[in-house]
Amino acid sequence: MDLYSQTFARNLGIITEAEQERLRRSRIAIAGMGGVGGYHLTTLARMGIGKFRIADADRFELANINRQYGATRESLGRKKVDVMREIALSINPEIEIETFPALSLENIARFLDDADLAIDGIDFFAVDDKRLLFRESRSRSVPVITAGPLGFGAILIVFSPQGMLFDEYFGLSDALEADEKIAAFASGIAPKGLHLSYMDLSRVDLKAGTGPALASACALCAAMAGAESLNILLDKSPIWPAPYYFQFDPFRKIFKKGYLFLGGRNPLQRLKRRILLKRLRGTAA
Repeated sequence: MDLYSQTFARNLGIITEAEQERLRRSRIAIAGMGGVGGYHLTTLARMGIGKFRIADADRFELANINRQYGATRESLGRKKVDVMREIALSINPEIEIETFPALSLENIARFLDDADLAIDGIDFFAVDDKRLLFRESRSRSVPVITAGPLGFGAILIVFSPQGMLFDEYFGLSDALEADEKIAAFASGIAPKGLHLSYMDLSRVDLKAGTGPALASACALCAAMAGAESLNILLDKSPIWPAPYYFQFDPFRKIFKKGYLFLGGRNPLQRLKRRILLKRLRGTAA
C-alpha cells in the first residue's frame, strides 16, 4: 500500500477505492484563501483531492485570526496563498498545488484550465470578482460551488454549466452601483434570513468591506461544500443547481431547502434587496 492509500484509508467505506483514486486525479480551483477558502482547501485535502489551484492577493492580519484557517500569530504579514499551500502540503506532500494572485482577466483562463470544479471563497464584498469567476467558469463548463457563512449558519448554492447564471440568480448587472450589488448578493445568499434575528447589521461596514463572521460558520461552509464537491466529482447523485439553495442555522436548529423562483427577478427578492439597501445605506451614513 502506497503512502497516499495509507493516508486516506479511513475514507474507504464512505467512498470506494476507485472513487478515492478519482479524487486523487481531480483538480479543484479555489478562489479566496480567507474566511472560508482556507477551510475548503484543508477539508478537501484531507478528503484526498490531488490537485489544486488557489488564489488570493491578501496577507494575513490580526483581524483574520477569529475565523480564517491559516491565520495565526506566526502567519501575520505572510501571503495567504503561501501559508495555505504549506498547510496543504503538510497534509499530503503529493498534492499538486499552484498559487495565483488576485484573479483577473489575464489569469482566469489559466486558473480554470483543466479544473473539474471551482469553489468560490472570494470576499463577500468583492462582488465583481465573484462575477468574473462565475462568468468564466460558465464559459468553460466548470461547475462552481459557493458556500457562505451566515451568523452561526451557512448556505450552499451550486452553479452548474446548464443551470441558472450567477448574475441571474442574484439579480446583478453592470448598471448597478457598488452598494446595490452588495445588497443584491446579500439578498440572494441568504434567501431565508435565518440569521437576521440575532445579527447586528450596524456592524456591517460597507466602506471598510467588513462584517460579522464566526469560525464555526466558516467550518460549516467547508463541510457542506466538501460533501457536495465529492458528489459532483464522483457523480454520486444528481446536482440540485441554482436556483435551488440549502441553508442551515445550527443555532436556531433550522434547515431550509428551497427554490428561488426567477432568482433575482423574483418580486419578493427585489423588495428584500430594496429594504436591505436602505438599511445598509443608513448604517453607512
